Amino acid sequence: MEVRNTVMADLDEVMDIYANGRQIMRTSGNPNQWGDDKPYREQIINDINIGNSYVVVSDGVICGVFAFILGEDPTYAYIEGKWLNDEPYGTIHRIATAGKVKGILKTAVEYGFTKVNNVRVDTHHDNMIMQHLLEKNGFTYCGVIYLEDGDPRKAYQKTRL
Repeated sequence: MEVRNTVMADLDEVMDIYANGRQIMRTSGNPNQWGDDKPYREQIINDINIGNSYVVVSDGVICGVFAFILGEDPTYAYIEGKWLNDEPYGTIHRIATAGKVKGILKTAVEYGFTKVNNVRVDTHHDNMIMQHLLEKNGFTYCGVIYLEDGDPRKAYQKTRL
C-alpha cells in the first residue's frame, strides 16, 4: 500500500469512504461519533487544500483516507491522564476505510513515523473497533481529552522506538 496526498479529483471517492466509515460505526454501536454528516465535505476540502489529507492506495485503488497533522493539537493541551512524552508529535484524524483491505491504520501510522517520532490519536468512547485497532497497533491509552465542544475522547499515543 502507498500513501499520497489527496487531490480534489479524489473528493467524491473520499466522501464515499467516509460514508462507509459512518455505516461501520453505526452498525458496531457507535452512531454518535460522526453522526450522519461528519466529517464535513468542507473540512475535507480544507484538509486537501492545506496538505493534511492523505489517501491509502492499493493496486491503484483508494482504500482508505486520513488526515495527518504535524504540530500541537489544541484539544490535546489538557488531558485527564498523561501523554507518554512532551516531544513533537503528529495526529491522525478522520481515518476511514473503504472496507476492501486491512491495515489502513497501520499504514497511516507508518506514514506518520516518516515525519515525526510520536503519533497521537483520539477516538469516541463507543468506537470499540478503533480502540481495538489502536491497541493492536501498539498504541498506549493515555487518558481523556475534550474536543472544542466539550465531548470527551479516549486519547492514545505511540512512540517510534
